[in-house]
Amino acid sequence: MNKDAKIYVAGHRGMVGSAIVRRLQAGGYANILTRTHGELDLLDQARVHAFLEQERPDYIFLAAAKVGGIQANNIYRADFIYQNLQMQANVIGGAHQAGIRKLMFLGSSCIYPRDCPQPIKEEYLLTGPLESTNEPYAIAKIAGLKMCESFNRQYETEYVTVMPTNLYGPNDNYDLSNSHVLPALLRKAHEAKLRGDKKLVVWGSGKPMREFLYVDDMADACVFLMEQGAGSGAYNVGTGTDVTIRELAETILKVVGFDGEIEFDSSKPDGTPRKLLDVSLLAGRGWRAKVHLEEGIKKTYASYLASIANG
Repeated sequence: MNKDAKIYVAGHRGMVGSAIVRRLQAGGYANILTRTHGELDLLDQARVHAFLEQERPDYIFLAAAKVGGIQANNIYRADFIYQNLQMQANVIGGAHQAGIRKLMFLGSSCIYPRDCPQPIKEEYLLTGPLESTNEPYAIAKIAGLKMCESFNRQYETEYVTVMPTNLYGPNDNYDLSNSHVLPALLRKAHEAKLRGDKKLVVWGSGKPMREFLYVDDMADACVFLMEQGAGSGAYNVGTGTDVTIRELAETILKVVGFDGEIEFDSSKPDGTPRKLLDVSLLAGRGWRAKVHLEEGIKKTYASYLASIANG
């Protein structure tokens, strides 16, 4: 990518979008185009198409999405499938209409079947049933991937898809009603510490295994692929290692400094038993994650404390 190229980051205020902006700025890219939701509602097709026609960015990072944890995905199923399908279709279709040939779509590892062989290869997509709790979101993301793939085949565009594992880091969502497991546990541990609680209740059995990727590593992978001219295709992005939810909780308690015990609430859902990505395709291009889990949690906790201090 030319350092003067116009680069549109959709969803620049979110955890992933803001990390991509940070990475681009650190890399010397000076012409970064952003719009807040108030300035441009990505659910409004006419406005999105008009914006892209007018601005005609050289590159697009499509990081905008309706996201949440198990509870939010299970309750707001219609919102998750409708809003994600609509935003994706508007931006990807609008990019093609405006003659924008280079775009990166951010998918999710939840697009893979619930009972995939481990680690999960890109080729396992659509080989089995999805996890029921986040099926609407997963279907929307699969549609986005297939949309990129179809535009590439029919119109020879260069729309690439990345499927990150579970992300965490600065600007994460800590709302206990709809956040993902890591930020939810971080907040719960912090508040339990302040209250002087003797135990911390964690959803599920603690046995499921999850892979976690620090969001700045994710942003680095995205920019790396664009700079390398990935062109098309779909890439898993992760660390290649996983931990149990129990191990995650223990690491968070260590970082936060909470000395109480962990109690698991087995009445709550576990979700997919294991979800570890095979990252060999991206590694073959020369990229690997750099931030280890405990280091990333320390950085995230510092960011969380700063956000509390700032109100």
